[in-house]
Amino acid sequence: MAAKNYMTCLTGKKLLVVPLDWGLGHATRCVPVIRDLLDSHCEVWLAGEGAQEKLLREEFPSLPFLPLKGYRIKYAKTGFTGKILLQAPSILKSIKDENKWLKEQVIKYGFEALISDNRYGLYHEDILSVFITHQLYIKSSLGKWSERILQKWNYKFINRFNECWVPDEESENNLGGELSHPVKLPSIPTKYIGPLSRFVRQPADSFGEKKNINEIKDHLLIILSGPEPQRTILENKVVDQIVNYPATATIVRGLPGEKNIIPSTNTIHFYNHLSSEELNREAMKAEFIISRSGYSTIMDIAALQKKSILIPTPGQTEQEYLANHLMKKQLVFCADQISFSLLKNIEEARNFEYLL
Repeated sequence: MAAKNYMTCLTGKKLLVVPLDWGLGHATRCVPVIRDLLDSHCEVWLAGEGAQEKLLREEFPSLPFLPLKGYRIKYAKTGFTGKILLQAPSILKSIKDENKWLKEQVIKYGFEALISDNRYGLYHEDILSVFITHQLYIKSSLGKWSERILQKWNYKFINRFNECWVPDEESENNLGGELSHPVKLPSIPTKYIGPLSRFVRQPADSFGEKKNINEIKDHLLIILSGPEPQRTILENKVVDQIVNYPATATIVRGLPGEKNIIPSTNTIHFYNHLSSEELNREAMKAEFIISRSGYSTIMDIAALQKKSILIPTPGQTEQEYLANHLMKKQLVFCADQISFSLLKNIEEARNFEYLL
């Protein structure tokens, strides 16, 4: 299969792909990139740790995997921006450490290129280095002055790479809004490669045949994801309220590798994690998908053209912006975590005019 236009420069190369350990979204959106690289006859290696490692090993069990410590960002119940700023010294140290690590791996394994999904230190002066991000412009709760500082800081690191790939459309028909379409772009070549999704509207069955999957009226797919403690806070709200839901639901907890399970019932099924193929099929069955408003999840929902109810992580300005931006475009319905009411929000979504 021929390489896609944005990756012709990588055809046949031995390369390393590494996503950021910020939830699972960076890893899941790397899945279609890795598939395209394999179709382009690349020798693909992966790196990371924790949940991202478990997910990628499950998706690509035959690919070699290198251990690499993540940024391990910690989150608070409130004060998201302040909590991140307090960890800036630790993040900068991680960036320096991963750059040193990369130089050692290039010497040891002879990588010819690398793709970094939002890991700022994974660039190399002697090999083709690609940075993937949808956040060229970073929103801040502290105001425009801090956003200008963050963009300058962001570009300082991005410009150390050879190319920047933005997973969005270049036209007005885009998902990221101001985040992916700032007034000023990085100084390196910046390519809009279109949304990245591991999902298709006709997923294959266990025999590899593509079939239409019928939507089940009132059926919900609830995808829990993102950093703690907010993932658990939302999960507790869902578990408390789902007992009153009169129809069926599938709840995916976003915990690959977790051994503790929540018991299922005849109508409500809990899973710690599902593979891309399994989650794709579950998504096609659902009348509504309820999830965080992370960009990778948004790309998956857009690819399937499904009705959704998105719940931004409180205080996470990126998710709050995306949810409000896409609700104005009538592509999603947005709900608030603090006042989240399953039955009420579903009823509101039924009366919402989606433009899908």
